[in-house]
Amino acid sequence: MRPNPPHDEATGPEAGDIPAFAPRMRLLRRRSGLSLEASARRAGLSPAHLSRLETGKRQPSLPLLLTLARVYGTTVGELLGETTTAADSIVRGDEMEPVDAGGWRYRQAGQAGRAMQALRVHVPRGPQGDLVRVHPGEEWIHVQRGELRLSLGQVTETMGPGDSAHFDSLTPHRLQAVSAQGADLLFVHTLLQSPTADLCVSGLSGHPAPGPAAQH
Repeated sequence: MRPNPPHDEATGPEAGDIPAFAPRMRLLRRRSGLSLEASARRAGLSPAHLSRLETGKRQPSLPLLLTLARVYGTTVGELLGETTTAADSIVRGDEMEPVDAGGWRYRQAGQAGRAMQALRVHVPRGPQGDLVRVHPGEEWIHVQRGELRLSLGQVTETMGPGDSAHFDSLTPHRLQAVSAQGADLLFVHTLLQSPTADLCVSGLSGHPAPGPAAQH
């Protein structure tokens, strides 16, 4: 009796029937400039295991696809050969209805279902209590109008139009508009699923946390 395949992969197709994802995986690895050995090491695989995936002798599970997508700097969709048209990629600014939450105003600036979420955000002047945000992933903010006070850990900086910040979201952070008219931002963050993805650290005053969209 043949043993069952490992939990992170399925058995491959019949000989001669190479699935479309196999050559795509090899192409994207080479495009990223990584050798088979380097890619396998970064993904936590053996080179032989990765070679079997690239020749279609094994089929990757979704967790393994997600890992390889991160290693190659791409998406699972691209690994599988999915494509999108230009029309699917364009977000028309005048078609995005604003959403108000916790006193902040949000407009979508990217498509749903992506590895990142992009938003246009208006932050009104004034404090947001003692709420500090902590979660896995990365954030990038760019000030378009007004002045913004950004606290990262123990450091606080004031940012003006044209200034940007890119940081690890596990660093405790909070935003506050200091100009009278508030601040307008471009905001991008990675969407990582984690038990701590919604972790908020409240200050000593015990202010309640605003809605999920406003917890920055």
